[in-house]
Amino acid sequence: MINTQTLNIGIIGTGGRGTDCFGKFLAPHEDVQLVLADSNPQRVAEAARELGESIQTFTSVEAMLAEAKLDGVVITSPDYLHADHVIAALENGVRHVIVDKPLAISTEGCKRVISAMHATGGKVAIGFNLRHIPIVERIKNVIDNGELGELMSMENREFYDLGRTYMARWNRKYAWSGGLWIHKGSHDFDIFNWWNSGGDPARVFASAGLNALRPDKLPFEVDPQIPVGPNCSSCAYYDQCPDHSEMGQSDLFNAQTAQSDGYVKDLCIFLSDKDVHDNGIAIVEYDNNVRASHLECFVCNFTDRMYTIAGDKGTVMASLENATQIEFRPRWGRGENAVKMIDVPPAPEGTHGGGDPLLVDNFLASLRGESQSSSTVRDGIKAVAVGQAAEVSWREKRSVEISELVDLNDPLLNA
Repeated sequence: MINTQTLNIGIIGTGGRGTDCFGKFLAPHEDVQLVLADSNPQRVAEAARELGESIQTFTSVEAMLAEAKLDGVVITSPDYLHADHVIAALENGVRHVIVDKPLAISTEGCKRVISAMHATGGKVAIGFNLRHIPIVERIKNVIDNGELGELMSMENREFYDLGRTYMARWNRKYAWSGGLWIHKGSHDFDIFNWWNSGGDPARVFASAGLNALRPDKLPFEVDPQIPVGPNCSSCAYYDQCPDHSEMGQSDLFNAQTAQSDGYVKDLCIFLSDKDVHDNGIAIVEYDNNVRASHLECFVCNFTDRMYTIAGDKGTVMASLENATQIEFRPRWGRGENAVKMIDVPPAPEGTHGGGDPLLVDNFLASLRGESQSSSTVRDGIKAVAVGQAAEVSWREKRSVEISELVDLNDPLLNA
């Protein structure tokens, strides 16, 4: 248990997740003192301005870990840096680390983290905020209580309007994100794994592609004498493009911050160099005779996750866009008993359906020794394994065994 009156918490990475999520939900706590690290001096200074004038800042992760006396660390750097930053925090004596999903961009990276965690005695949690959304948690209660009987199948259809902006950011590169089945899908694969607590993923088949967000699909007429892009804020076709983005015009990401590292968040989503998908379907088979199907589409004008979970005694359906009720259909229900509506408690104010502030509360409670973290490194590597298998599957056009990537019976994962 942490005994200090003030909790010194470092945040590595002051982009949207580090500043607008973890930073803004941690800053109001009177017993929390934030310390920020980001290699971009303009960005870390702006984050400190937004979060509090007394915040100490570093442009070196190594310097922050060496000089600041930290009780906990939040990691929201780009995904390919997650494993290295978790390990660095642990090896510098930090005992409580939470890393925004994914744990790493491969199972090998996850294994490195798990080895370091056991070697140092530290604790690592993953930022699986979907677990904290009330309607998602209520569905787990329905499954665990046996109201569906024996679980048979799970389906999620996710449509994400802002998903198109992945093609404008670092997420567009497989080497930096592990691919979108890991960066984005690890959220959803974790929920499947969490709901199906009696089984482990065994194999994955996925099909995906880049259908819409490519050079031959520009949604406007182009003058051969006037080039497109390279990013929205400098594009001559900004007003004509229905997909233009304002991400490159925020206080954290703009022309001034780009002077330090060259990074912009508003590359043309059609012309950018990318090797990820804009839509796909992944099917997961579990070792307890349960199946799951996950569709993700980033070419749409709405955002929602729509769930259908079936057991041998009933089926539930739910939508995160309408998160106040779950529709439950008993297997043998007829007439007025055909449908039962299950009310869901309201979510708190906050991003990701109220999941983000609840995730932060759980991290603080675990840091104080008041409760356990809502996720473990085993949860983290399972979600990454499914996402990595989906990436291999669609790229190599084959079914992939989870055992090719990780032995989920390894005692080190269950210690």
